[in-house]
Amino acid sequence: MGSSSTEFTGTTTEIPGLLVFDVTRVEDARGWFQEKFHREKLVEAGLPAEFDVVQTSVVFNEQGSTRGFHAEPWDKYVSIIDGTAFAAYVDLREGETFGTVVTTELRPDNAVFVPAGVANSYQCLSALHYLYSVNRHWTPDAYERYTFVNLADPVLAVKWPIPLSDAILSDKDELHPLLRDVEPMSVRSEVP
Repeated sequence: MGSSSTEFTGTTTEIPGLLVFDVTRVEDARGWFQEKFHREKLVEAGLPAEFDVVQTSVVFNEQGSTRGFHAEPWDKYVSIIDGTAFAAYVDLREGETFGTVVTTELRPDNAVFVPAGVANSYQCLSALHYLYSVNRHWTPDAYERYTFVNLADPVLAVKWPIPLSDAILSDKDELHPLLRDVEPMSVRSEVP
């Protein structure tokens, strides 16, 4: 496609380590090209150099689908291929930023780095393909180390664009605990 290269620009947030990247793309009469992940360029833009991708997955969701808050014991890099989503993040790590909330709109021209222990959630404002890469393989026993918090927690006060009563939720996501009942996640530098 065109002669210009794609670039990444990183922005910090109120949650330490949670980064939002603007992702450019190159267009011409045939369509467009975009690098969703380019390690060297992302590290230059602020991605932690120790983030080594071992697994990439893609999810298709219908409009209105809402994924509950889940903090994983590994780092995650998320983006979407098409459509738009409202994304919300909650710091569930031990420390003074526990409970801090950051929201953003996910579009094909941005991406988010989510550090271990920060819960992520998203609500699909259109049908979309959600792409994510992690630095540890998912296993059934790893799920036991997740930390969850309820989407409707009044302390978090997330203003979901689609009311949760009208959203598509899993039964599990509706049963997660309130923030006051969540044990902060202890995040180690090495996750087995």
